[in-house]
Amino acid sequence: MDSKQRVLFCWSGGKDSALCLHRVLASGRFEVVALLTTLNAHYRRVSMHGIREEVLEIQAQRIGLPLEKMFVSQSSTNEEYADNMRAILLRYKALGVEHVIYGDIFLEDLRRWREDNLAQVGMKGVFPLWQNDTKQLVSEFVELGFRAVLCCVNDAYLGQDHVGRELNSEFIASLPLDVDACGENGEYHSFVYAGPIFREPLAIQVGEIVYRPLELPHSGASSSVCPPPSATLQQRPQTKGFWFCDVTLATLGEVAP
Repeated sequence: MDSKQRVLFCWSGGKDSALCLHRVLASGRFEVVALLTTLNAHYRRVSMHGIREEVLEIQAQRIGLPLEKMFVSQSSTNEEYADNMRAILLRYKALGVEHVIYGDIFLEDLRRWREDNLAQVGMKGVFPLWQNDTKQLVSEFVELGFRAVLCCVNDAYLGQDHVGRELNSEFIASLPLDVDACGENGEYHSFVYAGPIFREPLAIQVGEIVYRPLELPHSGASSSVCPPPSATLQQRPQTKGFWFCDVTLATLGEVAP
């Protein structure tokens, strides 16, 4: 008798999600019924990561898991997000899914918000990476053979030359001391295209690089979830915007089903 717990996996397409999914699948305890990703309905791209919908679909296909997409409007609010999420969660709960897995590491407020929303529909969260050392996590990611590129960087921490760069040991070693290894202060986001969870890698190419200024100040932009290692380090400038690169499929044959 199969005693695996059926779960919904909250998926960004980045390194933390990929490493978390690898641990979940390797544990043998869970049956992941779908990868759940939030996309901007106007741009048809993954929220904050800027990855195209069709590239996300190929990524899920190569992993071999169903993809559940949740769309939010261009000027989405927390209320819209929560309402849309609640509808999806209730649908999966009706199918016997009672837990959602997240790759969060340190964001206490975000975890509480997630758990409060889950509790409203009688579900619970699972956080396999919670409070793990981020240097060890990103090193494990590289050592396992995952491949990823930086698809978005915060201009308060990293520059245009970082976006589109391969996430490897050389990149990790080059990070300033006050930049978290996993980007837990929002320093960067990544897109994973190969590794042990993939049936076969994606052939990708890095295209246009664009800068998007921050339209509205973020209430938590100045707070650090991972304090810098030394209080004597110079304080970072305020975030003014983000650099994005357009990750596309390198071969014409790679078309989403």
